[in-house]
Amino acid sequence: MAALCESFTLCGLGPSAGVGLGGGLLALEPGPDPDHVLLTDRGRTATLFKVSDQKPLGCWSVKHGQIITCPVVCNFETHEYIAVHDDKVLRIWKDKDINLDKVFKATLSADVYRIHSLPNGGPVVLFKRGGVRTLDVLLEAPQQEIENIISDEVIKWSEAFMEGQQPVLIFTTEKDGDFFVYVQKLKMNSLHKYKLEQQELSKPLSFTAYIKNHVITLLCLCSNDAVYKVLIPLQQNTEEEEQILSKSLLLNLSVSGSALKGTSFVVLDKDHIAVLGSLAASGEESKECLTIWNTKFQTLQTSKELPLGTSGQLWCYEEKFFFTHGKVLTVIMYKCETSSLAAAVGKLKDSQTPDVSSFVNWNTLGDEELVVSLQSQQPVALKSESKMTLRSKRNTVAKVQPDALSVGQLLRSLKDAPTPVFEDELRQLMSKPQMPDFQATIGCVLTALINRCKTNPKYYPQNLLLQIVQTRDLSYSLCPDLMTVALEKKDLYLLQNCLQRFPDIPEEITYACLKTFLSISDDHLQKIDVNLESVLCYIDIEFTNKEVKTEIVENGFSAELEQDSWDTKITKKTHLTADGDFCPVGPQKAALLNSVLHSAYSEMFLLPHLKNLPAQQAVLFLRYLYYLYVKCSEKINTALPGVRSPTINQIMDWMCLLLDAHFTVMVMLPEAKELLSNLHKFVRAQVRFYSELNKIEGSLRELQRLNHQKDFQTYSIEVLELI
Repeated sequence: MAALCESFTLCGLGPSAGVGLGGGLLALEPGPDPDHVLLTDRGRTATLFKVSDQKPLGCWSVKHGQIITCPVVCNFETHEYIAVHDDKVLRIWKDKDINLDKVFKATLSADVYRIHSLPNGGPVVLFKRGGVRTLDVLLEAPQQEIENIISDEVIKWSEAFMEGQQPVLIFTTEKDGDFFVYVQKLKMNSLHKYKLEQQELSKPLSFTAYIKNHVITLLCLCSNDAVYKVLIPLQQNTEEEEQILSKSLLLNLSVSGSALKGTSFVVLDKDHIAVLGSLAASGEESKECLTIWNTKFQTLQTSKELPLGTSGQLWCYEEKFFFTHGKVLTVIMYKCETSSLAAAVGKLKDSQTPDVSSFVNWNTLGDEELVVSLQSQQPVALKSESKMTLRSKRNTVAKVQPDALSVGQLLRSLKDAPTPVFEDELRQLMSKPQMPDFQATIGCVLTALINRCKTNPKYYPQNLLLQIVQTRDLSYSLCPDLMTVALEKKDLYLLQNCLQRFPDIPEEITYACLKTFLSISDDHLQKIDVNLESVLCYIDIEFTNKEVKTEIVENGFSAELEQDSWDTKITKKTHLTADGDFCPVGPQKAALLNSVLHSAYSEMFLLPHLKNLPAQQAVLFLRYLYYLYVKCSEKINTALPGVRSPTINQIMDWMCLLLDAHFTVMVMLPEAKELLSNLHKFVRAQVRFYSELNKIEGSLRELQRLNHQKDFQTYSIEVLELI
């Protein structure tokens, strides 16, 4: 039995993806860790992603004018990355390297088709003319002559395996409609060429292969909607040049009279394959979908519609499918169990098919796909049993019983419902006790609300959206369009709640929120409802934003001792002083900025966006960070009072990040000069103070040790002299 499980978005692929994947995806390869994948775009960039966190770990690009011409791979033995740009230029680098111009470079004598990296065999380089070298041999003499194995043939596909300690490379070529298969054993330096049996009205579209018991099983996805199997034994003693390989039918890709036009496929185990393609029923428009088939019993196990379209590419690593869907790279987990007849026809007693997957890429779902995505985990036979039909289509939506419908069917039936009925039904759905996969159901509800906002610009259920975000444990990936719509509507309160609660907000969205918060005037913000919990304890809300008069225990910083460091004048302009005594923004804006400071980010991918922040907004943000830094330093525990107040580490990290992004501009701005000078003096005073503390650290530890040794039974006064 096979089933599709959770799905989520790994990254965007459009021009605003922020990770260099705007040109489309060339290939996806495994990274140095099972949870890592390497993405190569159709341009000049390679990106390393951690799949479980959906976060990029590194991004490398060749210079403008250069193009990466084959997928970047990882050398699993050395944990280095290998790329080829402009067909012949080899680059090798490590994680710590940033500039590819400064890493190892070698210019080869022939054009490279692809590099295959084997876990125990090292990288193997296949050249476009059929020559093969291991990377170690190639690096000994990069300009060595590479033999031409093929002349007029064009390589269509290649793969490498380990047979014991022996690397084996297989690749297919085409010439004038004929297909050929080459098998090369590198250590034995033996090469065998075969011709693939031709069939009328059947042309190979895609290949995949695996090796077992010294036999290569080559699978061909053909244009006649079928998958064929070819067996190639490795123990070949004959020197016959062109043996003809016969094909045997493995699977017909048809179900209920509909044929699947496959574009790519992968092998999951000995009984299951996954096929990506278009399912075309007679008289209906074809729909792209991902399918899993049981080759043993010739049955379709499960499928998922992909209405936004794909690139036709499918990859599979660590029980996860990777494919493009619209403008994002989608990941779907799957499971395959031991094949049995009961499982193949959906009658396995222990099989349980949840109504909603735990994680669904709601950003890529259209209205029609909501139903498909929620039921895509069910085997075909089970689906026919579980489908419910309405007794009368003339009944109003309000009379539909949610208990009788799946979540997807209910949402589809509410598509054109009046707004009061629509919202009331959604509230009832969310109030159901003990609903399975509740988090994914909430994702469905959010998607339905956001889709209605898109189709009807005048509709925006602010209170309902806010209620869902505040009362449910959600994440950005459950409904990526939520914050985008909130930014368009300038719903600052909802954005603040999302920033405080969502753990996986992309850096691009974090920057968009920051820019929006800084661009709105304090006078306008006073009219907007904002959560002020994070600023109540250190900004006076009532009296025109003057400071709250609280008793302050100074953290080693004395105005008298550092009088020379604080001789700047406070400007008369409200909130825009540069010495840190007064808050440069109002309490509403301060609370919104605090929510940005709390959001998680990757410095590497936030910095490019921060560089686009207007100079005046950058200076204002730095003034506020400086103000927070001064307030933290006034307290012994270097922590701001209040709920969700920024920590000293968050403040310092953002200050450093902002200065990295705008230092050159700030140095040249007259209004930032005084601020930078005061910031420098204050940091210098803090460093001086902590240096003095370090000098008496040993004495303080000794004092603490002595106090632990003594047992004071009665009241006593003891004087200790520190020398």
